[in-house]
Amino acid sequence: MTNNLLDNVHINFDSESLWVMNMVLGLVMFGVALEISIKDFKPLWTRPKAILVGLCSQFILLPALTFLFVIIIEPLPSIALGMFMVAACPGGNISNFISYLSKANTALSVSLTAIATLLAIAMTPINFHFWSSFYGPGASLIKEISISPYEMIKLVSLLLGLPLVLGMFINYKKPSLAIAIAKKLKIVSLVFFVSLVFIALYKNRIIFLDYIYYVFWIVVLHNLIAFSTGYGMAKLFRLPVESRRSITIETGIQNSGLGLLLIFTFFDGLGGMALLAAFWGIWHIVSGLILAAIWNNKVIVKNTIA
Repeated sequence: MTNNLLDNVHINFDSESLWVMNMVLGLVMFGVALEISIKDFKPLWTRPKAILVGLCSQFILLPALTFLFVIIIEPLPSIALGMFMVAACPGGNISNFISYLSKANTALSVSLTAIATLLAIAMTPINFHFWSSFYGPGASLIKEISISPYEMIKLVSLLLGLPLVLGMFINYKKPSLAIAIAKKLKIVSLVFFVSLVFIALYKNRIIFLDYIYYVFWIVVLHNLIAFSTGYGMAKLFRLPVESRRSITIETGIQNSGLGLLLIFTFFDGLGGMALLAAFWGIWHIVSGLILAAIWNNKVIVKNTIA
């Protein structure tokens, strides 16, 4: 009965709201890019281990551990599908800002976000179908999903590529101006983004309160697994502290906005899926800022390991 109720729930998160939120995420990306120069990326391509570790953490280990988590807790089928969807998405744009606040390797974070978003054209539907097909209770709810490469490329160009290129171009031409703008823009964009999230929460307060028992604790544990996955992988391969932090954040902060867009587009806003992604979109900001506050106050001991 609860399953049917959840599947009939419609989250008030229309395409216009998603578009506004994506634009704000693009603004956050622009603010971060203002403080990035070409030279920040050179070590990443000459020593690509960190990028490969980050991508494996996101697209291989996290979906696999998500499947094991689903098997253990046996959530409602639609919620399980939402978990698979979130785990299949690339890192969110806000992760770059959280990396900056965490004194992490921001250039690595930006590179991982860019590459992962491009790979998501294929990896998101493949990962979602692969893992959800093994979970019997959710398999009956699966509908055919396909992502248009053109739409994904357009999304990447508008929300990641364009802000990144524009911000870095201003940094290259007018570095002092870029730094001055970035200091104010980072605060304004973050406040704007958090405000949008809480407005969405307020509009859906009845639904969120009705189903918080079913979803919230799952999101918190799932998000903790994601953070632990990224940190564990980076530590296993003996990456520097800054890179560990970036990979932790990239794995733990997923592009739930993309997940919601796919859920509304291909699954007609299936209740449990949409609710899971919406809760994740709120919680990963809270958990990311908490993590950033902790790490921001810690002294980083430099080392020479790649």
